[in-house]
Amino acid sequence: MPINSSMIEIILKNNHIFNNVSLTSKPQVIKVLPKLDMAIVWLDIWNVQSGSKAKYLIYRYFNIGSYITTIQSTNINLGVL
Repeated sequence: MPINSSMIEIILKNNHIFNNVSLTSKPQVIKVLPKLDMAIVWLDIWNVQSGSKAKYLIYRYFNIGSYITTIQSTNINLGVL
């Protein structure tokens, strides 16, 4: 079953590690390769100046169905949407 941004938003709302996290835009879902069942989901979260909300999430694991996911950080690149 393909995953989309609306499904990701529902999953995040139902997961306790995202209780105090607000998204600043819709999640972006990118399939890694056409023949693989792997995708990357980009989240842009509202954060405080100290970065404490993002620091809390980075390297945390949670499940999406039977799949285990991990949260990684990325560098800010204002030229990429």
